[in-house]
Amino acid sequence: MTKRALLAALAALAVAACNNATPYTSQQENAAPAMPMPPAAKPSAPTAANPALLSPEKLNEKAPELYKALFHTTKGDFVVEVHRSWAPNGADRFYNLVKNGFYDDTAFFRVVPGFMVQFGVTGDPQVNAAWRQASIPDDAVTQSNTAGMVTFATAGPNTRTTQVFVNYGDNASLDQQGFAPFGKVVTGFDIVQKLYGGYGDGAPFGRGPDQNRLQTDGNAYLKKDFAQLDYTLKASIE
Repeated sequence: MTKRALLAALAALAVAACNNATPYTSQQENAAPAMPMPPAAKPSAPTAANPALLSPEKLNEKAPELYKALFHTTKGDFVVEVHRSWAPNGADRFYNLVKNGFYDDTAFFRVVPGFMVQFGVTGDPQVNAAWRQASIPDDAVTQSNTAGMVTFATAGPNTRTTQVFVNYGDNASLDQQGFAPFGKVVTGFDIVQKLYGGYGDGAPFGRGPDQNRLQTDGNAYLKKDFAQLDYTLKASIE
């Protein structure tokens, strides 16, 4: 199998991992049919560092036309430059998530070398439960999923919530599947490429975390069973 064919197959098994479906839908951000999530476990008492994260409907500020998000991680720092004109709904959602601390202490839980790295499920089950159905409308695809481009995961039309991925290579095959990049890593792409990928894809395609468990058990599950994962320590709007 050629490298191009292999990447296409991965994309058909894997990027769509979104908050309201298992990671394996249209790719798993890439392509087995979407699988419904089992009933969520009863969330624990609110523990969000920012109580606003428990009310997604209130976090709807319009983003600037151009802004940068700085991510401090366990491997170092990287910066995402966001262009609202590329994908306005995605840019607005990302802005509100970063500004309100959603990505702080959040794991890079799905790392597929040569393909992409995905994050955006918090370590707090209460916050995950609040955002699971807080979807935004699709954006038109105006940019290609090339190396460094940042895109929301999806489980089908109009299902984007909080999970995003950074493309490691040329994944243009995702463009026709509706994955709309809204930003690009402009500083620290080498850091993004160093994020721990030893577990491979998520279960059942690899040895990585199960998204159902991550949604309901949070970082307690990851720290116990996937201790080598890297994390965002803090993300902020520059």
